[in-house]
Amino acid sequence: MGAKREPRHKTSRRYGMDLFGTGGESLQRRLNVPPGGLRPGVRRPTEYARQLREKQKVKDIYGVREAQFRRYFAQAERSGEPTGRVLLVMLERRLDNVVYRLGLARSRLMARQMISHRHVQVNGKTVAISSYLVSPGEEVTLREEALAIPAVQEEMIARTPTVSWLRRENGTGEVIDLPRREEIDLDVDESLIVAFYTR
Repeated sequence: MGAKREPRHKTSRRYGMDLFGTGGESLQRRLNVPPGGLRPGVRRPTEYARQLREKQKVKDIYGVREAQFRRYFAQAERSGEPTGRVLLVMLERRLDNVVYRLGLARSRLMARQMISHRHVQVNGKTVAISSYLVSPGEEVTLREEALAIPAVQEEMIARTPTVSWLRRENGTGEVIDLPRREEIDLDVDESLIVAFYTR
């Protein structure tokens, strides 16, 4: 995936939420002030603008580019189940998101870097593809050198998985089930994304 060059705090301020989980006091102070400052008299966004904004927000949260996001959407549409829900479930199953959700990385960006540096194994085999979709029954582990990284150790102490479909013991995580929509704690309206692609 090509690098996104816009400052992360600026992107978070656009949506009024910490998209990357890497904020701090600086971001929290300015989170309610969009890039460019508060401008009085701005007209209400159109329905198309709302749909586009929601799509862009989800792409930024998971760090997915447009072509890959379209592929996820097409696959979700073919599933025969509610498209928006299946789309979010697929994004949650990405390996970089799972490493983050297991509390093995501070953010999805950090998880992606560990994967690309070949620190993550699935069922004992090294996987260097962040978009790999995990399945129930699979084990996700960090290699010994990754477990020795201070930031990883701090995160493992500070965070444990808060979703029922993942379980972690020390540096090993297990995928118990598929993600459920009600456990995806993101302020997103997937119906707007579906409307955007089917308009």
